[in-house]
Amino acid sequence: MAEYINIRGQSIEVVASDPANPTLGQIWYNSTSNTLKGLGFQSASWATGNNMGTARYALGAAGTQTAALAFGGETNPPPSYLTATEKYDGTSWTSGGSMSTGRYNLAGTGIQTAALAIAGTNDSVTFTNTEEYNGSTWTGGGGLPVGKRSLAAAGTEPAALAFGGATGTGNVGTTDEYDGTSWTSNPTGLNTARAGLAGCGTQTAGLAFGGEVPPATASTEEYDGSTWTTGGSLNTARDYLQGAGIQTAAVAFGGRNPALSPPTTTGVTEEYNGTSWATSPASMPIARNFGGGAGTQTAGLAFAGRTPATGPKSNTTEEYTGGTPVTQTITAS
Repeated sequence: MAEYINIRGQSIEVVASDPANPTLGQIWYNSTSNTLKGLGFQSASWATGNNMGTARYALGAAGTQTAALAFGGETNPPPSYLTATEKYDGTSWTSGGSMSTGRYNLAGTGIQTAALAIAGTNDSVTFTNTEEYNGSTWTGGGGLPVGKRSLAAAGTEPAALAFGGATGTGNVGTTDEYDGTSWTSNPTGLNTARAGLAGCGTQTAGLAFGGEVPPATASTEEYDGSTWTTGGSLNTARDYLQGAGIQTAAVAFGGRNPALSPPTTTGVTEEYNGTSWATSPASMPIARNFGGGAGTQTAGLAFAGRTPATGPKSNTTEEYTGGTPVTQTITAS
């Protein structure tokens, strides 16, 4: 985005109404309201939301900040592989329909009324199962060619992308595409096989970042519908992190670095512009890993997972407001 300070020869305009598309740094005088205004930048921030009904970690997630979906996951002790679904309306969580198969370390994508729950495990079986959610109930969908856990997903229910993860023999970089009925394997997988990664975007413009190779990686890859290419690296290497947004405007938050002793959970937040990651000035108040993530770069949502304060499971929720241009009234004070 061009900044007004770099556009030479311009003076402060007197206008009857605020400009429809002002430039960052531009100042104008609104003669109708008799106010001096400018386009500044709103600082990024995290705010605490209401708790979920069931504490859990390694769950599936989908949707937006004001219409999110949480499903599956594990709670312990003792270990229990959940089918429970919860819906978030921007204020509170309510129960939704239960999945057919209880599992954790699954992937989720889509919106609250059209979501996918993909693969996962119950420690005895690594699933290929896909389930489709219509806003109230789950039904069976097409299965992945190979069972995987700790994978990532992107896209919509009728056009989804699943990538990375681990099988019974180790980490993989395989990529599969869903057409609303069945999965098709793309012979071109991720350049770096990994599990515990985050993903966002669409089937033709996906983004993969972080994960466990091992060790934890900062690597980012971009998908164009056929191949993966290397993007800018995260500033903080981590696995089992959360992410949201699109390929050219993504946000990464939470995660852990298992190479440290003891493994360190982080609340560091980063924003991606399609080329590089920048560390946000706002870090999560509650650092977490194995959590759920939803929303966009400017309106993200983090929930559940493992936190230092709650140990094996959490039901906490946090809402992210990304740094965005905003019209501000300029006053003497």
